[in-house]
Amino acid sequence: MKTYFLVILLLFVLPITSFPQGNTKVSIQSNMFYINGKPTYAGRTWQGNKIEGLLFNSRMVQGIFDDANPETRPQFNYPDTDKWDPKRNTKEFVAAMPDWYAHGMLAFTLNLQGGSPIGYGNKDWRNSAFDAQGNIKKNYFKRLEKILKKADKLGMVVILGYFYFGQDQYLEDEKAVLKAVDATTQWILDKGYENVLVEVNNECNVRYDHEILKPNQVHHLIARISDLAKSRNKTLLVSTSYGGGTLPKPNVIKASDFILLHGNGVGEPEKITAMVDKTQKVEGYRDQPIVFNEDDHYNFEKKNNNMVAATKAYASWGFFDFRRKGEAFEEGYQTVPVDWRINSKRKKAFFDKVKEITGF
Repeated sequence: MKTYFLVILLLFVLPITSFPQGNTKVSIQSNMFYINGKPTYAGRTWQGNKIEGLLFNSRMVQGIFDDANPETRPQFNYPDTDKWDPKRNTKEFVAAMPDWYAHGMLAFTLNLQGGSPIGYGNKDWRNSAFDAQGNIKKNYFKRLEKILKKADKLGMVVILGYFYFGQDQYLEDEKAVLKAVDATTQWILDKGYENVLVEVNNECNVRYDHEILKPNQVHHLIARISDLAKSRNKTLLVSTSYGGGTLPKPNVIKASDFILLHGNGVGEPEKITAMVDKTQKVEGYRDQPIVFNEDDHYNFEKKNNNMVAATKAYASWGFFDFRRKGEAFEEGYQTVPVDWRINSKRKKAFFDKVKEITGF
């Protein structure tokens, strides 16, 4: 009876956020990813290449997108309603996730400041989960939680980016950046999500306003996030990325738990192989897993392509698809509004290839 009343008391006293989700935990052993203590794609090989321990992924950064600028917001209207709806966007994202997983894609990149909603290029839209002072916006994090909960249930990993170079300028100073970093990290830890890999910022060497988000200082943020988790007796795996074709610098290699590369601008598969090889030779590299989480080169029907080259080099590969000019609404996963289903030729080709390689 005393135990019963103690449990009831704890339910009232302890905050809900102290109870972990607990379905999916990502970890790293040597250069391999593990989910719930087992290597991903356990025992799998493909054409003589080791697949076990890889993390096939796609760039799905607009899952919580919104635009606070009334002048630019209408350009993101859905074609069937002529309105933009952030709740619909996240709802349709969540609905599509089981199909992604069924094809063997175990991870995707999401970003709290999105990415270019037209594929490449940035204008006056305002898409950020933080206000100017670095406080988190509740509506964004409510949408984020829907995605993280679904991923946790499915057994999927979320590569969560904190900042994007098209939006960081709206944080008023470095103090705001630090506040956003700490608040987001605390939120993840409080909620108990263990299926998150952190990407501090997308392409740290591309047009950031704040020095701490640039290549020479960003390792301090990687360490800050990792140390904050450790202070709570928890683990949060952290890295950051560079622009397409750029090798990470030693300061980032040394601080990171895994290494992020981008294949944008790398049109020849042989150069993908070379990127992996050169990354492994950067000072401070200690056999961390290497992950491409952005590459807009496809050719999935060909014997060799960037995805295959990365796989053969034992690096995880990530699909970056955006809607080209004149293409139908179904195309692309980055151009807003997004159709999150697997329903275009490019999407189907990617997911079919993942299914083939992973054996799902």
